[in-house]
Amino acid sequence: MEVAVWDTYVTKKDGTVMHFDIIAPSTQRDTLVIHNYGRDYLRTKGQEGQPLTAAECRFCHVEQLRPRWAEEIRIKGYFILEMEGCE
Repeated sequence: MEVAVWDTYVTKKDGTVMHFDIIAPSTQRDTLVIHNYGRDYLRTKGQEGQPLTAAECRFCHVEQLRPRWAEEIRIKGYFILEMEGCE
């Protein structure tokens, strides 16, 4: 299975930046769905309401599904790979 990686940078409420990837099946190309995945994740981090649009989240590339992502993608439809500032 191939997955699409959406490179995402969101300014947090304290002004610092979160960098994370939204990883979803490559067949999911609806940006509204992808952005909603990101908004769901932001809620879990206490960052609800922060802007998440095409300016913050862009399609980056397609790669092969990694085993550690598979279960969460099967259950939720996506996986968040935290990169920087996500604590």
